[in-house]
Amino acid sequence: MSTLAIIDYGMGNLHSVASAIKNVAPEVDVSITADKHVIADADRVIFPGVGAIRDCIKGIYDIEADVMVKNAIASGKPVLGICVGLQALMSHSEENDGVDCLNVLPGNVKRFSSALKDVDGNQLKVPHMGWNQVEQVKAHPLWENIPQNSRFYFVHSYYVSAENAEQVTGKCQYGVAFDAVLSENNLFAAQFHPEKSHTAGLQLLQNFVRWNGTV
Repeated sequence: MSTLAIIDYGMGNLHSVASAIKNVAPEVDVSITADKHVIADADRVIFPGVGAIRDCIKGIYDIEADVMVKNAIASGKPVLGICVGLQALMSHSEENDGVDCLNVLPGNVKRFSSALKDVDGNQLKVPHMGWNQVEQVKAHPLWENIPQNSRFYFVHSYYVSAENAEQVTGKCQYGVAFDAVLSENNLFAAQFHPEKSHTAGLQLLQNFVRWNGTV
């Protein structure tokens, strides 16, 4: 039986993610865990996150999840980052007066401006909350059977700006263009919540549990 570990460092909709995985892949053994041995032995790893980045980084370091994630990436097994899980992988975040992140993916996390407007000049609310289209800007196995510009569910006040354009795999518009998905080898990390994104999100999770980590 294939095994999948969802890293539990105290921040994230872990049971929602686990339920979505079990829905699309009931044959997969899913664990929500902080046990480094379980995570190291798992065939696939999900690195979730919601909430303020300072609290997330503290929770990550408290259980040495930074080491777990970096070891999982280095091992070549498929790794999926979700929401603040993506932001935590970046170099630095402007949130909480500035927080250094894990520096796995080069780039910064920036706050949406309070003056954001749509193409018609209407004021946009922060946080960016709800459904939005994602442009697939780079081919990837996790996009299989997901139409271009499919809609995914977002909840965030800060957005990723990657330094390495080659890692940008999906983009989105919310008053400003931002990097919605980054990927590198066996790592795929998304700002949106696939577990809340109905058909497209469930397809992405199904693709993840079938993915061998190569592109």
